[in-house]
Amino acid sequence: QVQLVESGGGLVQAGGSLRLSCAASGRAFSSYGMGWFRQAPGKERELVAGIAWSGGRSYYAASVKGRFTISRDNAKNTVYLQMNSLKPEDTAVYSCAASVDARYDYPPAYRVWGQGTQVTVSS
Repeated sequence: QVQLVESGGGLVQAGGSLRLSCAASGRAFSSYGMGWFRQAPGKERELVAGIAWSGGRSYYAASVKGRFTISRDNAKNTVYLQMNSLKPEDTAVYSCAASVDARYDYPPAYRVWGQGTQVTVSS
C-alpha cells in the first residue's frame, strides 16, 4: 500500500499562493489516479482536484477551477497542488489521496490517505 506525506501548508493572506506537495512511496505511483481533498470544520470532505496517471487529464471542483492546478511528477513519485488567488473559504485541512485504480474523478475510488496539512487563508 502506498504511503503519502504532504507538505507545504501554512498561513497565507487572501490573494496569495501556496504549493502543496505529496510524496508517495510503497506502490507503483504512476499506475493510479491521485487527488487532493479538503475538509473544513463542520464541513464534508470534498475532492478538490484529481489527476490521471498520465497527467493528461484532470478534475477540479467548481469552487477552485481556474485558481488551483494539480500536477504530478511520476519520476519523483510526487503530486502537487498549486493554489493561487486563495480565499478565506479555502481554509481547510488538505489531504493527498491515491485511488485504487486509474480513476481520478470518483471520490469513492480514493482509499489511501496522507496525514493532511493545514491551509489557513486570512482576510
